[in-house]
Amino acid sequence: MTANSATGTPSWLGAVNDRAGLAVLLEQGPLTRNRICELVGVSKPTASQMMSRLLAAGVIEERGRTSGSAGRSAVVYAARTDRPLGVALDLDAFELRATVVDATGAERPVVRFGLPRDPTERSPVDEVMRAIAEASAAAGTDPAEVHSVCIGIPGYVDPGETGELFSETLPGWPVRGLRAILETELDRTVHIENDVNLAALAEREHGAGADSDVFVLLWLGNGVGASFDVAGDLHRGSFGGAGEIGFLPLSVEANAIDPGARTVQDLVGGRAVALLARRYGIEASGYHATRAALEAPGSQQAREQVFRALAERAAHIALPLLAILDPGRLVLAGPSASLGGPAFASEVGRVIRRISRWSPDVVATGVDRDPVLRGARLLLAGKVRDELLDTVASVSLA
Repeated sequence: MTANSATGTPSWLGAVNDRAGLAVLLEQGPLTRNRICELVGVSKPTASQMMSRLLAAGVIEERGRTSGSAGRSAVVYAARTDRPLGVALDLDAFELRATVVDATGAERPVVRFGLPRDPTERSPVDEVMRAIAEASAAAGTDPAEVHSVCIGIPGYVDPGETGELFSETLPGWPVRGLRAILETELDRTVHIENDVNLAALAEREHGAGADSDVFVLLWLGNGVGASFDVAGDLHRGSFGGAGEIGFLPLSVEANAIDPGARTVQDLVGGRAVALLARRYGIEASGYHATRAALEAPGSQQAREQVFRALAERAAHIALPLLAILDPGRLVLAGPSASLGGPAFASEVGRVIRRISRWSPDVVATGVDRDPVLRGARLLLAGKVRDELLDTVASVSLA
C-alpha cells in the first residue's frame, strides 16, 4: 500500500480524529464527550471510540463527572500532562533558572541555583542534569519523562556542522559541538536558543509585542542584543547571529557621547551603566551591585539622572535597527531597561524623534519576570505538545 492510498482509510481517519480530540483537550482543558463532539465535529459514537482509544493509549484520563444540571451526569475527560515533559532553562555567568514544561505550557515552579565562578568547575552536562533533577523535584514530576530541554544562552550557536558557540559568559562550556555533546550525554533532545530571541517570544505572547505586526526588542543589560519579530516569526539570520549588536562599532555621533567608548557594548552595556551611576553619586562595584543600588530607597534622583543619560545613548544604538527593519514598535527589555521602566522608554522615544526621521512606538517590556525562561517555556511547550500528539497519530502505511 502506498502512502497516498492510506489517506481516508479507517485507521487514518481514526488517527486524525484521535489527534484532534487530544488537541482540543490540551487547548480547552477537561471536556465532556458532547462538548468534544461539538469542537471536533464528530458524532457521539465516533467521539466515544476516540475517548476509548485515547484512554487505552494512556494519554487522557477520566476527571470526574458533571454535576449541578438536570438529567444524567456525564464523564469529563482530560489530557494527561505528566508525560512526555521538557525542561526549559536559562543561565548567565552567575545563575541558572529552570522549570518543567508540559504540553499545555502551564506554569510550574521555577528553581534557581548559583553557578561556580571558577571555569574549571563548570560542566554543561552536570549543570543541565542538575536543572532537570531540581525542576522535576519542584514540580513533583518524574525526571525520566523529560525527553527534551530548551536552553536560553547569552549568545548563540552557529547552526553549521561544528555548532560553534559564540558566548563570553559561559566559562567552561565547549565552543564546538555543544548540542551534540549534550544530546549524547543527556540522551535527550536539546534546543539551544539565544536569550534575547526567547525574550522576544515571551514579549509576543505575553507582553508589549502582542498587538504589533513588526517589532524590535532591544535588550539592555550586562550585555546588549536585539531580536526582530516580523508578524510572529523571529528572524535569526543564516548563521543564528542576527541581533548580535554588542560589538558593533559606534557612529561618530554616538562616540561623541562617550569618546572612550568604541562599541555598542561600551556605550550601553553593564560597565557603562555602572560608570554612569558613579557619575551621579552611586558607589557600587560592578553592574549587578549598581543595579541593586539604583533600586534602593532614596536613589530615585540618581536613578532618574542615570536613565536620562542612558536614554540618549540607547536612542543612538537603536537607529541602525530602525533603519533596517523600520518597525512600528521598539520594545526595551533586559535588566537595565526594566529598571528604567516606562519613563525610560518614553525618553528614548523622544530622543529618537529628535535625532532621526523615525518615530516608532517605544515601550517598556510587558514581561516583568524571567522573560528568557518564559520564552524557552513557550518554545518547548510546542515541541512537547507535538511529541504527545504524534504518539496517537502514527499510522502504519506499509
